[in-house]
Amino acid sequence: MLALTSRRLRGTARRVFGWQQLRPAQLSAMKAVMKGRDVLAVMPTGAGKSAVYQVPAVLLGGPVVVVSPLIALQRDQMQSLLGSGALRTAAINSAQRRSDNETAWARISASSVDVVFLAPEQLAKPDVTDRLAAVRPRLLVVDEAHCVSSWGHDFRPDYLRLRHARERLGNPPVLALTANAAAPVRRDIAERLGMKDPVEIVAGFDRPNIHLDVSPFQDAAAKERFVLERTAVEEKPGILYAGTRKAADSYAEQLSDLGLAAASYHAGLSAAERRQAQDRFSSGELDVVVATSAFGMGIDKANVRFVLHASVPGSLDAYYQEIGRAGRDGAPARAILAYRPQDLGLQRFFATGAPDADALRRVAELLRGEAAAVSATRLRAECELGATALSAVLNLLEETGTVRTGRDGSRFIGADGASADDDLDAVVRSALAVHATHLKLEQSRVDMMRGYAETTDCRRRFLLGYFGDSVPVPCGACDNCTGPVTKPHTSGLRRVRSVNAGRPDKATARQRWWPRAGARPDATAGAVRAAETVVRPATDDHAYLPGVRVSHDQWGRGEVMSEGDGKLTILFESVGYRTLSLAVVTDKQLLVALPDAPR
Repeated sequence: MLALTSRRLRGTARRVFGWQQLRPAQLSAMKAVMKGRDVLAVMPTGAGKSAVYQVPAVLLGGPVVVVSPLIALQRDQMQSLLGSGALRTAAINSAQRRSDNETAWARISASSVDVVFLAPEQLAKPDVTDRLAAVRPRLLVVDEAHCVSSWGHDFRPDYLRLRHARERLGNPPVLALTANAAAPVRRDIAERLGMKDPVEIVAGFDRPNIHLDVSPFQDAAAKERFVLERTAVEEKPGILYAGTRKAADSYAEQLSDLGLAAASYHAGLSAAERRQAQDRFSSGELDVVVATSAFGMGIDKANVRFVLHASVPGSLDAYYQEIGRAGRDGAPARAILAYRPQDLGLQRFFATGAPDADALRRVAELLRGEAAAVSATRLRAECELGATALSAVLNLLEETGTVRTGRDGSRFIGADGASADDDLDAVVRSALAVHATHLKLEQSRVDMMRGYAETTDCRRRFLLGYFGDSVPVPCGACDNCTGPVTKPHTSGLRRVRSVNAGRPDKATARQRWWPRAGARPDATAGAVRAAETVVRPATDDHAYLPGVRVSHDQWGRGEVMSEGDGKLTILFESVGYRTLSLAVVTDKQLLVALPDAPR
């Protein structure tokens, strides 16, 4: 039976999509989907996550519902499927006109759609889930599944409602997809989505064709000059990430003045402006797109040759995801970070922000006074909260076990199911404590980002170790293992301005700007695609293998993420990531292995 399923999947991939072969991780995930199992698949950007639901969608005989937080990404995936003629698609989202959504609903109700794309907030609406339930979805796909986890770097409150939405849809199997989820995040994803004995498939996190570079700066002006020069010198096309919208617009303007085809892309632009920039970049019209890291791209382009960060991201999770947009065709690419320690202060600012204690109390008090569930509409009106603020408050209360949100709304159940007479002050304190734990985790992510930028060890080992993965050292594809790349000189910018009155000839510009021979990383055939493995539990031949759960006197329970260079990286439930000296841990006996480890 398994062999038959494999042949059907491979045959469908060739016949319908023109894919001559499927990667092992893709095929394993597809077979589990076809068996009706819940599946959690972690694959690097460019490893073909979308194929895992697209091929089965041809064979399942019913609609597949895909939840994605990025409307731009939904649009890309729909256009790709429409272009191939492989599957009939429809989207329901707030960016479309009401008439377009109704047309899509008519097609869905008539069973004329194979794949339905929605944003997570759509599935929080009972009328949406009721209409979808009527067509009996065969599979619920949760893209960017790390957004459901409070341990994930990009937690989205609306994702917490997906478990309830799944129930309203008739409990179809769930396929959770993400590019970056360490073991604790994977467990949280499975629990929050109500996944039953999920098949967990993890493709190797390494992208060996992407060379990792960090250039440190103390002076902001020097860093800006470097960003412009390096963006000019790199093979095109590329993505430049800026820390703010203002910086994105400024860099795009300066690069355009140099004769490059550049455009900015951020949330401050209109939907039409963002769509135009995306289309120009996807079609090859742009050399560089300049985007804010916080906004996200949703740009699916295989031949991106470099990703340059003009400001340090807030976490290695975000950095890994963003540099993963380079080299998706398997050819050599670069990830370049212009690092200025002072920029970390901006990220700490983004990681702060306390919830409103009064809002927590108002919501909890209203719910406690009602025997029946209270709708979100009523809560917003009576507690004077916007939709986003209410969602954040309900999520905190739900995490404390005080509130449960279901189909008909939210109801007060008391801490851990206790009576409704629980002291409201205790409820608020508990919710604030949950938020404080989240804040410590976010701040620890910033610290790990600093560690990556400042390490003198192999950067690839540091980056992959953060996710509980490993790599042979030296990796041969980072600046610490191969030596720094020769940097361009400022005079290169002036030459291009004088030589090229308009847009420069690309070949001429690259010949002038490219560093001296031998500066680019060597590419090997083995760097074409990431190695793929199915995760297996750690063995007992070492006390601190990745995956081992431990306890610390001060920080409580945690899980070992990596060991290397005489250090342990551990993710603690109470304080987030900590890097400890292995010698000190061993000498002082700071950690105790827990009975359930390794898992």
